[in-house]
Amino acid sequence: MPEQSNDYRVVVFGAGGVGKSSLVLRFVKGTFRDTYIPTVEDTYRQVISCDKSVCTLHITDTTGSHQFPAMQRLSISKGHAFILVFSVTSKQSLEELGPIYQLIVQIKGTVEDIPVMLVGNKCDETQREVDTCEAQALARQWKCAFMETSAKMNYNVRELFQELLTLETRRHVSLSAEGKRACKPKRTDRAKGKCALM
Repeated sequence: MPEQSNDYRVVVFGAGGVGKSSLVLRFVKGTFRDTYIPTVEDTYRQVISCDKSVCTLHITDTTGSHQFPAMQRLSISKGHAFILVFSVTSKQSLEELGPIYQLIVQIKGTVEDIPVMLVGNKCDETQREVDTCEAQALARQWKCAFMETSAKMNYNVRELFQELLTLETRRHVSLSAEGKRACKPKRTDRAKGKCALM
């Protein structure tokens, strides 16, 4: 795909039930649903600013199961940026991201120039299995950014996508074309990584 294409593809990976769809729906539609409905694959579109013109942000919400390896590989090969979601309430959901990360490296060759975000969702929950410091250490090892979110409380959701686009160095991409808010949201303090709920 040419660099100056009007499409920018973000792929969201993670185990089933970690809140991938909830994060995407909260960002795109501003809604949240309490019930868990397994996803096979959904794509959402959002108009954003890209290289001083507008382009379409395609967000692919992938399946949480490992039943569709061909779809997984295709999503990675077409993707420009990646969000790797785990639930802070499940250590296993963090461990399941390892093979996906390795597959991204294998297909893309390197992640040095590719925006990758490791995301600990459900930070509003009190029963944690993954400590913030543990996830930060893994993000450093993977050379990617880290952020904690809560789709339910709408905590760091817009900031997550803004930060992901800020990591794109090959072209200038931002959420400002959305029209609702032109001002930049505050960047998260990755060092502290605290979940300060309003």
